[in-house]
Amino acid sequence: MKRGEGSNADADQLPFSYRCVRRFYRFLTNVWFREVNVVDDDHLPPEGGRLYITWHPSGLIDPMLMTAVLPGQLTTVAKHTLFRVPLLGRLLKFSGVVPVERANDTSDPDGARQRNAERLAGLASGLARGKDVLIFPEGSTHSGSEVRRVRSGAARILLAALREADATGLPRPNVIPVGLHYSETQRFRERAAVVIERTMPLPDPPSLGHETEAQDRLDRAWVDEVTELFAAELHRVNHAKSSWAERTLIWRGRSLVYAEKQRMAGDKLTKPSFSASVLAARRLRAGWEFMAEHRSDETHQLAERCRNHFEELENRGITPYDVDSRPERLSPLAYVKIFLQWLWAFSWMFGLVTWSAVAGNAIPYKANGWFSNAMKRREIDSSAIGSMKVLSAIVFFPIWWVLASLFITWSLLSSASPLNALLLSHWLLLSVTKLPAVGVFLVFMAWWPTSARLHLKLYARLVVGAQNLRRWSRWKDESNDWAALVKEQRHLSAELVSLGTELVLPGDPDWEDPPPGQDDVDSVRFRTVNSTA
Repeated sequence: MKRGEGSNADADQLPFSYRCVRRFYRFLTNVWFREVNVVDDDHLPPEGGRLYITWHPSGLIDPMLMTAVLPGQLTTVAKHTLFRVPLLGRLLKFSGVVPVERANDTSDPDGARQRNAERLAGLASGLARGKDVLIFPEGSTHSGSEVRRVRSGAARILLAALREADATGLPRPNVIPVGLHYSETQRFRERAAVVIERTMPLPDPPSLGHETEAQDRLDRAWVDEVTELFAAELHRVNHAKSSWAERTLIWRGRSLVYAEKQRMAGDKLTKPSFSASVLAARRLRAGWEFMAEHRSDETHQLAERCRNHFEELENRGITPYDVDSRPERLSPLAYVKIFLQWLWAFSWMFGLVTWSAVAGNAIPYKANGWFSNAMKRREIDSSAIGSMKVLSAIVFFPIWWVLASLFITWSLLSSASPLNALLLSHWLLLSVTKLPAVGVFLVFMAWWPTSARLHLKLYARLVVGAQNLRRWSRWKDESNDWAALVKEQRHLSAELVSLGTELVLPGDPDWEDPPPGQDDVDSVRFRTVNSTA
């Protein structure tokens, strides 16, 4: 079953309900994130079903984002208790989510096992026939920096799908790991990257025809082996580390390498896209771990110098970007330019767009914040708070938009409204009172979310302008020994870049991805010829 250019990925062939939900998810994710990157979607195989696997660091945001950006119609596996939530259950049904019942969430464990078996068999059959399935093999969301224990459900579905595809002469389904990266998992207006990895090569499933006990033993061994491969692959593609401190260190080191390479190329220092930052962090992580094995003393000393430098910057309220972007001469004209950019954005903040955004979104935004604070006071796990914020937004915002649109429509068109009487008193405004009520209501229903998105863009410019003004103030602070800070950061940057030039790293033309079950560090090697990484 070969997929044509416009077959499975063609939105026109998807169910209307799924298309509506996906558009809604795209709207939500575009509001929640200020930047969403999809990387390497050309890796998708042209035929066979696709089993997408990834980790689960951010609750409902994860499947919403995956549904919004991945092509075709996804069938996602989720716990059945989510279907009990009003409105959310309907959304999940329309977006093709299949419920799986946990033993501790049901009063009928035997019935739950039977229903789960039927649903998983249906997933396997669809996968064998070329459908796309999304599974979070960890089984639950979490806020840790490390991939949790991977469960065997995904491997068992795959085993059944492979056997059905072989028996019917269809192309075998593909397993596609996905790297899911967030600059911050729970904060509003952060950045996200969805990195689609190459199809995993897998061992052939056990042949059929053995006695029942022997067949079960062979099948369990295959499932265990593939589950371990899934765990290793999720660890690799999501850059999992044993602590957020290590991940933060690598992320900051990545920024030094990026700035140094721009200086070496003679380019103006600009901030990279989030996807470029993710790849740079992957390179640094792989190179760092490789050098820690082969040159442990040298690498340990460099890591300590980086930690000490970043701690000093943090104590001073300075970022590595402040150091790299500081001009040699602080001219008054440059400050005036920065101030005018901030003033321009500030002026627009008081325009029609912003006041409309406040009227249409301030109250549900506050209600959403109150709801989040209430969850924090109850000490709910932070990985679930982001999900609940999205869920409550789905409820609070549309309700308020309906109420606000009804009120505006009544104010303009009802004879009982003081505003309507005012409009009738002037011939230029008289035509407003003759507009159709349904049309006025629908226009305002569309305007509230639109004004909010426009406001966010204006607000982003205002924030950038304010950050530049604060950065200028830090640059003028004579208590900071900028010469020493710049000198140390340039030395660290040069050493990190030098580390990369000796190695073949992810993203290099001669890089080869490690086989399943191995991490990037296993494929890093020293260069045999002089070249630049």
